[in-house]
Amino acid sequence: MNKAAKEGRKILLRNRKALHDYAIDEQFEAGIVLLGSEVKSLRDSQGSLVDAFAEVRQEELWLVGAKINPYPWANQFNHEPERDRKLLMHKQEIRRLAQKIREKGYTLVPLEIYLSGSKVKVTLALAKGKRLYEKRESKKEAEARREIEAATARRK
Repeated sequence: MNKAAKEGRKILLRNRKALHDYAIDEQFEAGIVLLGSEVKSLRDSQGSLVDAFAEVRQEELWLVGAKINPYPWANQFNHEPERDRKLLMHKQEIRRLAQKIREKGYTLVPLEIYLSGSKVKVTLALAKGKRLYEKRESKKEAEARREIEAATARRK
């Protein structure tokens, strides 16, 4: 069993590009305010977190740029696919994140949206953008790790 299944959560969307483009320092969990048609669409994994980010507006946290496709059977009660969605965190955590974002050049990037029981949650990462040479280095390290694991697996 993988880690997510052990914790009783089902991953609905994952932002693979974020791990490539950013160096991640800390991760946070936040709730998300959604409409019914958005939840149904997410359960079908109909959406994308590419180019999405979180920002602080008037001491509230908002998810910007996340796309959740319209649910085909919602008809006239459907949602707008790229609307800003409110994230739920404690006020003191939001203040701390806002201060880090302002002073150190960090950004908040969503890594995944998942179901935790019946609740939809978002994993946010406090991250710094990687430069091109850093991306190349991390790719080489990952390939080296894969080769070492393959060699040890063959040895057994």
